[in-house]
Amino acid sequence: MHHLFGLVLAQKDLSRAGDLFSLEDAEIEGSLSEALEQIRIISSAADYQTNDNDQAVVEICITRITTAIRETASIEKHGKALVALWESCLEHNLKPSGKDEDAPHAKIASDIMSCILQNYNRPPVMALAVPVAVKFLQRGNKELCRNMSSYLSLAAIAKAELLAEHTETILRSVLQDIRKPCTGETGLPDARSGFSSAMP
Repeated sequence: MHHLFGLVLAQKDLSRAGDLFSLEDAEIEGSLSEALEQIRIISSAADYQTNDNDQAVVEICITRITTAIRETASIEKHGKALVALWESCLEHNLKPSGKDEDAPHAKIASDIMSCILQNYNRPPVMALAVPVAVKFLQRGNKELCRNMSSYLSLAAIAKAELLAEHTETILRSVLQDIRKPCTGETGLPDARSGFSSAMP
């Protein structure tokens, strides 16, 4: 792993985390999968949801990683590690707090979701992502549900067979949204809550 990435993650050093953006994307690209695994370990700690420092370090590192992945077009190389971190979020609470703030693991899931699913036209990436994506539809986070549905609709257009075996789960989520709308007080479902051809 790149020395600075290793230092920031090992020491959870928020004061040095911003320095990651001074590095060239190509300079850290080879370290991204290992860094994602370290983030998965940090975010799985028992005190992560109450540790503001660790959350801030993780958010900065994920932003740096997803930026580097996009800029170096290395999603297929690091897709497995990215999806593993994404899937680990399912083991934690994803529902907003009473203050309507996103849960820490919902923030991670949202950032990773956009990085992965913007590659809906890359079948190898979607083969890894779709089985995990459909699990988020049942986890009670309305914003993730809406955005996931939009991305999955694009994946269906690009390569429908990847979603075929998950049809029952997807339909169950859409029907659930119809009965319990994601937004609005009119009793009608949010127009984006089912499959939508628009990006979130």
